Amino acid sequence: MYKVIIEKQCGCFKKSGHDAEVSFDTKDDALMHANERKNHMNDEWCGKHNFYIEEEGNDLIIRMQMAG
Repeated sequence: MYKVIIEKQCGCFKKSGHDAEVSFDTKDDALMHANERKNHMNDEWCGKHNFYIEEEGNDLIIRMQMAG
């Protein structure tokens, strides 16, 4: 089991209605979802934060840092 986890939940995330943790049977599916989510967060949200993915075991963590 592979998980995509949003580490910190900014205001845009809380308003989005997305789940903070989603599980997948394959690493490829988890990685595809994590990349789609990260790209959406970086492209469509307010721009106060940048999002990136780090792998920790079977988890793909979407981390946040201040933009700028």
